[in-house]
Amino acid sequence: MRREGTAGLVSVGYGGRRLSALVELLTTQNVDVLLDVRLKPVSAIPGFSGASLRRSLGAVGIEYRHAVERGNPPENRAPFRDGPVETGRKTFRRILNKGAARGRLTDLALELTERRVAVLCAERDHERCHRQVIIEELLALHPGLALTVLG
Repeated sequence: MRREGTAGLVSVGYGGRRLSALVELLTTQNVDVLLDVRLKPVSAIPGFSGASLRRSLGAVGIEYRHAVERGNPPENRAPFRDGPVETGRKTFRRILNKGAARGRLTDLALELTERRVAVLCAERDHERCHRQVIIEELLALHPGLALTVLG
């Protein structure tokens, strides 16, 4: 469902949220696409696995996409959890800028000029999540892009 005048980027983590609250938040933020950047779209929290998100979001006109190439590998998670975060960011930035992943990032930056895309991961604090690196790279590709961070 295209919403006029709402192009841009949203950063959101689902930690500590109920599915209904997330769906309502994304709806009020006029999100067109939810981009799930977890390596595997699974969760022990009911409703937050990929298939469940696809159904719940589809019911309100939000497209769900899983972007495995933007997932943070297990061996790079400790710096985001325990510090130093910058070490994890540097490692993930290298991963994100390799081969086809860079091309997909460029395609997403172009899409953001026409649609409002929420980048989702489990971590509520985007400063301690790899999605912040994705967002920084997108902003570098499209400096005028509007960003909304949902805490």
